[in-house]
Amino acid sequence: METMPLVPDYIAALHPYQPGRSAEEVARQYGLSRVIKLASNENPLGPSPQSVEAVRQAAASLNIYCDGGHSLRHVLAREYDVKVENVIAGSGSEAIISNIIRTFLCDEDEVLTTEAAFGGFQVLARSRGVRYRTVPYDQWRYDLPGLAQAITDNTKIIYLANPNNPTGTFFSKQEFDAFYRHVPERVLIILDEAYFEYAKDNPRYPDSMNYRYDNVITLRTFSKVYGLAGARIGYGFAHEELIANLLKVKLPFEPSTPAQAAGIAALEDRAFLHRSLESNVRGMCALTRILKNLDIEYVPSQANFVMTVWPSAEQAAATVEGLLSQGIIVRPLAAWGLPRCVRISVGTEEEIEALEPALAALHATPL
Repeated sequence: METMPLVPDYIAALHPYQPGRSAEEVARQYGLSRVIKLASNENPLGPSPQSVEAVRQAAASLNIYCDGGHSLRHVLAREYDVKVENVIAGSGSEAIISNIIRTFLCDEDEVLTTEAAFGGFQVLARSRGVRYRTVPYDQWRYDLPGLAQAITDNTKIIYLANPNNPTGTFFSKQEFDAFYRHVPERVLIILDEAYFEYAKDNPRYPDSMNYRYDNVITLRTFSKVYGLAGARIGYGFAHEELIANLLKVKLPFEPSTPAQAAGIAALEDRAFLHRSLESNVRGMCALTRILKNLDIEYVPSQANFVMTVWPSAEQAAATVEGLLSQGIIVRPLAAWGLPRCVRISVGTEEEIEALEPALAALHATPL
């Protein structure tokens, strides 16, 4: 008698998402007293002081169940001039992606995106066991015409990150408008705007809040410019019917009370947001100057990181290891499907200054 496997084949074949290595782990391994982390696109200034204070105050009520993001949804609705029924909050934007996959995908459906998309999305989408299809990059950018041509009768979800992680590139208003004309209404477009704040002032950037189409859901996060990666707090905007169905499957008590308090306080701290964006501009200028001076290939970025491209996978891996031994953590992208690429987050000016001699020493020695 044939028995069904306990674990479905598509789950057994998955590789879990690999987070960036921690500074503590690297310090122990290499016997270092100082480690700089430039791997996970975190805000090098830390969190907003107002968020820290909000978390401290929220800790006094940890014995009480949280309201499931209700308070944050109301704040976001006022902030963006939408109805609260158009807003969802979750434990990071990945939690909302997970809910989207659980809510809308059926067994015969397909997911469509670019090759080497955000690693977290790859894992979540493949965990449903549906067909996962990709279109190659076009000069490290989404090939929107190619994606439009790849839509089939079974395509249910198209995932677009803008700006994109890990390449840092973005597509323009004109490109998105041309693409959208080819997307059937039955197809849900996820516009992941985790790095929205870094790109929003670019006149060519298509802020999806100006595209309130019934089949588009916008995702954003507090993890990046707001400095709340450890709090796990994200949010999304969509047609009220989409949100109503997502609310049916989301965990009833996410996000947590401290995370929600931190997010609300972060939205109020405009001065911190401004400092973070200014710091990123300075850090990006310093980082790209170093890469140019060392003749290291990189992709121009509209986010808070730069993706470098090396002649071979071996050289990329050797660069990562060489920097680790000097106390600098960067992000190898082999697990995402880009073995020749290494992503470097924008740090403080001091951290970027420390990166320069380390990279120069490696670049001067044949890898």
